[in-house]
Amino acid sequence: MESESESGAAADTPPLETLSFHGNEEIIEVVELDPGPPDPDDLAQEMEDVDFEEEEEEEEGNEEGWVLEPQEGVVGSMEGPDDSEVTFALHSASVFCVSLDPKTNTLAVTGGEDDKAFVWRLSDGELLFECAGHKDSVTCAGFSHDSTLVATGDMSGLLKVWQVDTKEEVWSFEAGDLEWMEWHPRAPVLLAGTADGNTWMWKVPNGDCKTFQGPNCPATCGQVLPDGKRAVVGYEDGTIRIWDLKQGSPIHVLKGTEGHQGPLTCVATNQDGSLILTGSVDCQAKLVSATTGKVVGVFRPETVASQPSLGEGEESESNSVESLGFCSVMPLAAVGYLDGTLAIYDLSTQTLRHQCQHQSGIVQLLWEAGAAVVYTCSLDGVVRLWDARTGRLLTDYRGHTAEILDFALSKDASLVVTTSGDHKAKVFCVQRPDR
Repeated sequence: MESESESGAAADTPPLETLSFHGNEEIIEVVELDPGPPDPDDLAQEMEDVDFEEEEEEEEGNEEGWVLEPQEGVVGSMEGPDDSEVTFALHSASVFCVSLDPKTNTLAVTGGEDDKAFVWRLSDGELLFECAGHKDSVTCAGFSHDSTLVATGDMSGLLKVWQVDTKEEVWSFEAGDLEWMEWHPRAPVLLAGTADGNTWMWKVPNGDCKTFQGPNCPATCGQVLPDGKRAVVGYEDGTIRIWDLKQGSPIHVLKGTEGHQGPLTCVATNQDGSLILTGSVDCQAKLVSATTGKVVGVFRPETVASQPSLGEGEESESNSVESLGFCSVMPLAAVGYLDGTLAIYDLSTQTLRHQCQHQSGIVQLLWEAGAAVVYTCSLDGVVRLWDARTGRLLTDYRGHTAEILDFALSKDASLVVTTSGDHKAKVFCVQRPDR
């Protein structure tokens, strides 16, 4: 009788995708710490056969901190089985960021709330080395264009660079509180934006430094344009600056009605660098000509049917643009919103082509190189693949027991690597029926 009541309770519980952040925190607590009955109830039956004590002993004895999937005793995702091939489990807190080495796509670097960053192998999760010495959450990590260097940055503004082959630290610098960090696309040059409004640029490892002084507010996001000569930076006051990296001066400044009415959250450029997309907490995505600095299009979310009760003010407060990007093979752009909406826009007509709804907020989106396919990761712990031509969900990948916080896609789109609030990074093999 007891098992019948448990299954009845599980059946009456709404899908986990609709739960709040507190639901995710509870799930983390159950999976990582508490061998008692999980909450929400629909995890109960999944967890019945898991021996938590045995699993903890296995993890403690595993110095590499990784497990190959599938493996008996490994806890499943929020909603079912674990689709991942490899799990990297050396972090002891939320894993905030991941990047793949661009040359071979065989290595990953991850950074987390445990003040640690690790470089590890995708094929089996083997640890290559730890990027030691951080004293705050590592929120940024990435490889140089030629994969010879790896940089990590923490919230306090401490940046470190290691040579990958020797595993030795070759450079470090303490800037202000870190907002973003990115390598130059063609040179050993590192850029970062800080809370004091500065954008920094260093030659690594000799340390030659240049600063680009923005307004007196955080430089919240930035990206080097494909030509390597300019960078677009967004700020907390809603302004956007396109910088000449050689001269150190702004080529274009967008502010007032040209800029955003709230802090910028993300920027992206198209393949040839002629167009820039900017996103903000004001729920707008702006299409900007990189040549003229003029706004050539504005995309706003259409009212979502599942939120009829929200007024205009309420919607803008609870929603924001979280991620965006350009398709490389069709004139399409994708915008991901905190309310779970993925909007696909036709750039040639500047109209909404498809609206794909998620049950929880989108954290990040990525376009597959050479295909009209968008990958999204969201707060429900699921990776989804969408056909941008039809708006159809192609497939999804599950395995995390908490929200996904970042993800990366290999160049050939065969692997997706995710990081999560469940203290894990996972590698998923992408299998698409349409290719």
